[in-house]
Amino acid sequence: MSDFGLRYGVVMKEHIAACVQIAIKPNEIQRNIEKAAYWLERAAKEYEAELVVFPESITTGFSPNMTVDAFYEILEPIPGRHTRDIQKLAKELGTHVVFPLYERGKNKREVFNSSLMIDDRGEIIGKYRKTHPFPTERKEGGGWTTPGNETVVVDTKLGKIGMIICYDGDFPELSRVLALKGAEIITRPSALLRSFEIWEMTNKARAYDNHVYVLGVNAIGPDAAENYYFGHSMIVSPIAQTLAQARGTEEIIAAKLDPDPIKYVSYGTRSPMIFDHLEDRNVKVYSEILQSGKSTFEPTRRIPYHK
Repeated sequence: MSDFGLRYGVVMKEHIAACVQIAIKPNEIQRNIEKAAYWLERAAKEYEAELVVFPESITTGFSPNMTVDAFYEILEPIPGRHTRDIQKLAKELGTHVVFPLYERGKNKREVFNSSLMIDDRGEIIGKYRKTHPFPTERKEGGGWTTPGNETVVVDTKLGKIGMIICYDGDFPELSRVLALKGAEIITRPSALLRSFEIWEMTNKARAYDNHVYVLGVNAIGPDAAENYYFGHSMIVSPIAQTLAQARGTEEIIAAKLDPDPIKYVSYGTRSPMIFDHLEDRNVKVYSEILQSGKSTFEPTRRIPYHK
């Protein structure tokens, strides 16, 4: 449960959600914040979005391409200077914002890959720290990120919103926990470098597995390590329909989210849907799911967590 609690206790309401897909200038934090603010205002005014989601690590880009010590020094605790302007603008626009950025931890060299839920009053009401950093993002793989260890579902005026980041979306168990905690929407800010097919499949699977909306917002352009991201952000319905699809360029996509989305088994039909993936689970067969393990097949390289 989020440290910030579940405040409103209401069911999801119909609203417009938007994904803002923009390129950043690597590690130019203030410049990127200003650009995000410009696009946030566009999403709120041109698309009438009440929920706006940005890509992963929007203030710096994904890979910092510097030492952990140097990266730690350019970051800020949350809340702080790197959230102030977006919080102020969210309040002015009356818009909820998912704002992902790297966060300076309390301990030296502690960097979290975080995603913030900012409400329409400009308050940070949820903070999620990526629980499954990509192997080369973790310190064990030569990276910079310290994993979080809490799941987060935030109760907002729009509905219950679960928060994941990029590689988290590869793990069905995480999204399932969020759905069991009441999530109606899952936001997935990302800097994904694998194929479009993997991106689409995991977004649609997590939406359909759990009967939730998935807002997958992928980075575009290069980061400091010259990784190039392909965009193609998408909004997926609880029956795995793509409601909005971005291209490989800077743009905004938006869709109206229906608060009663699983009455029919597919779109364009009145054929009734008579199942619920959460309720229909045979939980007695899951007793071994929490044991550690690895694939029978071998990847090119293994980067285990520190025990």
